[in-house]
Amino acid sequence: MKKHTLLFLTTVLVTVFGCEQPAQTSIEYPASEVFKHDWAMDKIWEDGQAEVAHYDAEMIVYGKVRKFDNAYITVKEEFNEDFNVKTNDYNRDDLFSVMKVNKFGSFETENYPYHYLTSIFFKRDKPEQLHKMTHTGQEWCGNTFKQFELTPTGYAYDYNSYFDGYGDGSMAIEGTDLIWEDQLSYLLRATKFADGLKFSKQVVGGQINTKTRTPEIFNAEFTVSDQDSVWHVQTLLEEGKVNTYTFDKAYPNLLQTQTTWYGYNLKFNRVSRYQYWR
Repeated sequence: MKKHTLLFLTTVLVTVFGCEQPAQTSIEYPASEVFKHDWAMDKIWEDGQAEVAHYDAEMIVYGKVRKFDNAYITVKEEFNEDFNVKTNDYNRDDLFSVMKVNKFGSFETENYPYHYLTSIFFKRDKPEQLHKMTHTGQEWCGNTFKQFELTPTGYAYDYNSYFDGYGDGSMAIEGTDLIWEDQLSYLLRATKFADGLKFSKQVVGGQINTKTRTPEIFNAEFTVSDQDSVWHVQTLLEEGKVNTYTFDKAYPNLLQTQTTWYGYNLKFNRVSRYQYWR
């Protein structure tokens, strides 16, 4: 019996760039027995550089395993509330700090190449709550764009794709306490790791693809185990759908491996800190 539910409140056919900005409203964020909300407050994130980690990655496309380099870029930025993006003016009175995680990958198939870029943002002291996520996918059939922004009641989901029925529109996803599968590589770094730790969370299915369907939401079970040099986290989304993650024990608890039920797998290759934008 499936445990996930599909939450689809409304669909409105509007252009993505004409959508009204979600209000920047303060949302209750209770203390957590599972996650360290001050994880990103360490001085390492104040050095003006980005953590650039590379992974040997796999995805299954057209029934075959595609191998490629997947870059995960983590860096602190300053947003402004007016546009909900990185600010150019640091003298504004509506600034707030975020952690940005960019995930970039590109690979070839027999037919044409794929390019993915996913940008995920969290308020610096709120790793458990997704603030904003955008994703773009390009291949020869067309472009796909998805954006998820936190609202007082859940998430505003705007999309634009080449798929009939999901070409240009928006929908609302109810719930501000959802965990997103694509944030787990970051959020789980902030776990209060302990051997045998178990907890439950609602998890929104992965968005690193070219699909714009209504997201699946799973009632997931997490189990942490101590495996010598790494912390191992098993995520049971539902029967037959299990993801596993391993993390360094030393701060900043870098992701070492990821294995998903649908074949998006990662193995750590290398990491460095530098200003990649220069």
